[in-house]
Amino acid sequence: MSVSGRQVALAVQAMLQTATARSCGYGTAPTSASLPTGNTIPYAVLYELGQTSGIGPSFGDTDADARVLLQVSSVGTTAEQASLHADKVRQAFLARQQAGSGQFANQINVTGATVIGRELDREDGTSVVSSTYTYVQRFVLTVSTPNS
Repeated sequence: MSVSGRQVALAVQAMLQTATARSCGYGTAPTSASLPTGNTIPYAVLYELGQTSGIGPSFGDTDADARVLLQVSSVGTTAEQASLHADKVRQAFLARQQAGSGQFANQINVTGATVIGRELDREDGTSVVSSTYTYVQRFVLTVSTPNS
């Protein structure tokens, strides 16, 4: 079974909203009705950037594992605000429950799959357009599906 990029993105969006207590749009800015904070700045925008298939489990489906690339843009009214929100996003993705436990503090619950690895791929830092600051980060998730 192949990995659904949409399901991964929806799971990441839910995790970010819970972990940062700020809204996260999927491919666009959040709406005024978005939970938990609507389109009030700061917020995040999540973009799917594609995926590559892994080698999969032995004797199994060669598309059962995937490396999913996601971009998160933290939006603020100042460079500091965008950077602070980016810190929260990084923490949401990478923080561990306790030192040495190996368990992530914030679970990413993907329907029909399991996130087995996370890494920060790249940070492009802050840019500004029309007094809106954006801090861009890219993350890679390694996702596995059950062999079916």
